[in-house]
Amino acid sequence: MSVLRGIIYLNLSSNNFSGKIPKFLEQLNLSSLDLSFNNLVGEVPLEGIFKNASISIQGNNRLCGGLPQLRLPKCATVSRSKTGFRTSRVILIVIPICSLLVLGMVLFYLICWKRRKGQAQPAEDASCVQPFSRVSYGSIVRATNGFCEQNLIGTGAFSAVYKGILEPADGMVAVKVLKLENQGALKSFVMECEALKNIRHRNLVKVITSCSSVDFPGNDFKAIIYELMPNGNLEWWLHPSSQQHVDIQEAPPHRLTLRQKVTIASDVAHAMHYLHQGSEVPIIHCDLKPSNILLDSDMVAHIGDFGLAKFLPLKPQESSSVGLRGTIGYAPPEYGLGGEMTKEGDIYSFGILLLEMITEKRPTDRIFQNGLNLHGYVTMALPDRLIEIIEPALLSVIEGANVSHEDEARKRERLEESLSLLAKIGLKCSMESTKERMNLSKIIQELHHINGLF
Repeated sequence: MSVLRGIIYLNLSSNNFSGKIPKFLEQLNLSSLDLSFNNLVGEVPLEGIFKNASISIQGNNRLCGGLPQLRLPKCATVSRSKTGFRTSRVILIVIPICSLLVLGMVLFYLICWKRRKGQAQPAEDASCVQPFSRVSYGSIVRATNGFCEQNLIGTGAFSAVYKGILEPADGMVAVKVLKLENQGALKSFVMECEALKNIRHRNLVKVITSCSSVDFPGNDFKAIIYELMPNGNLEWWLHPSSQQHVDIQEAPPHRLTLRQKVTIASDVAHAMHYLHQGSEVPIIHCDLKPSNILLDSDMVAHIGDFGLAKFLPLKPQESSSVGLRGTIGYAPPEYGLGGEMTKEGDIYSFGILLLEMITEKRPTDRIFQNGLNLHGYVTMALPDRLIEIIEPALLSVIEGANVSHEDEARKRERLEESLSLLAKIGLKCSMESTKERMNLSKIIQELHHINGLF
């Protein structure tokens, strides 16, 4: 975080952080910093952003010092002699321990290296190699029980996805098997491997490894192994009657609450921000839609399926696309006209995704005919008729409201305000003109604001 020189708004509240306030925060160009309701201790700095920015530190009862307007108690002084004595004692304890740890690590590395070099044992020590470092076609066949239909959890134009248990970790995984007989499948596999090998984010699907081999008859075989997402994809939660997933229940255990939808939207926005601005090479996903939003056991959202992803800057041969790139209804209009793939294209898809989440109507729904689309459908409902087109389940009482004695009228007012703000974000993101679309930093800020209404 110390290198995020462009960040202007940072909310670290309610995270149970402990210890002293990090020094690097003083060097950032923040206009707003929220450290409230943690377990921070020690002195609040007087320089940097702590002097000029809007700071919130309430709920940290062991902080002291700082600017007078913070109204914190003065910091107690500690005698230098005691401090020096404590420091010396700590050094005398820590240095021998660290030396022993370093020596132990060096010896461990040398043992593993000698075993590998000499191949003294046919099977390497499991602690010296990464799990799933080599996965054969036979291992995948066993993991998926011969690609049986009961283990099939999804299928698309380029691939089929199976659940399975991959040895030796005995953990559930998702195996994406490429349909190499379909034109474009091989290119999709190469692009997805290229995109996933250098990106790491809590809201991106975790890839374990890949397999490039031949099957038993001698045909080419390629697969990518992912961490299994127990709660399926967002498509299943929004439209349960149109899908059957064998890895989870036949219907969702409940409808998504508005708060869950806001959290999922925020997860997706953070992942997009990382892809566009945080990764070593900016990446355009090109196919953002509910079926590519996967949910783990804690309902945390992860973006998956990078088979259509593109890197920025685009190569000359990728400057335009032949036909439509992405999925009809979610792809921006400029892609259909042969326009370049841009970050704004992903933002358009995100806007359509938001509108679908609050209305639970696909952009390809049969009601969108004669020139009407999901964007126009929501536009016509604002501001007075929005409740008429909202998914009825969202109009129930907000779960987990912060104010326990708030009456039903106030809860409904807050609910309607949240829905209206979400709809406006979706509409601003899905504008036909790329210049009019909202940027990701503003999207994340607005979603945090909506989350605060709960």
